[in-house]
Amino acid sequence: ENARCKNGFLVIEARREQKPNPWYDATSNNWTKNRQKIEYTSTCMITAGKRVWQYGRFELRAKIDIRPGMWPAWWTLGINRRWPANGEIDIMEYYRGIMLANILCLGEDNREEWRSARIPLADLGDSTWPSQFHVWRMEWTEERVALFVDDRLLNEAAVTDLANKDGSGFNPFKQPHYMLVNLAIDGQNGGDPRHTEFPKFLEVDYIRVY
Repeated sequence: ENARCKNGFLVIEARREQKPNPWYDATSNNWTKNRQKIEYTSTCMITAGKRVWQYGRFELRAKIDIRPGMWPAWWTLGINRRWPANGEIDIMEYYRGIMLANILCLGEDNREEWRSARIPLADLGDSTWPSQFHVWRMEWTEERVALFVDDRLLNEAAVTDLANKDGSGFNPFKQPHYMLVNLAIDGQNGGDPRHTEFPKFLEVDYIRVY
């Protein structure tokens, strides 16, 4: 209900609207279940079970909304092992004034091992930056993972350094990954959306893999 194609763009729409919580359980201590109503809706589009990729040049041309509470992302997850041992790459992620480029594997003591770049949005351009389309890119080979925006290198890591640290020798970046693209609201990182006017949009011109 929150995704459509319009004028050649994929539009993901975040709305402030009340709907019944499909997971509602009045006895639960989990905040995702113990609320009778949900206050916002949006969409996460996922290629799992439809298409996966291993290595290549990945590109997204999109315009993101940076108002308080918005948490747009374009990311991948490996098909084998449970998170975080399956590996995660956040090619585009934004919240609270920060652009992120992250690579995740399983670290020691079963902890998450993040290789993160956090760039203040002000370092990427002037006040018109959010109103324009930009190109995020990942170059993923057998040797490295490199993440860019508008040809600016944000983060990179050698694939050999990304093996899980659980003694298995499994490297989650030597397996196929599937893609996710979404506009989250609030959550752990998005910020407070209560004073933000809705709807808000993630506009995607294209996603391409070479």
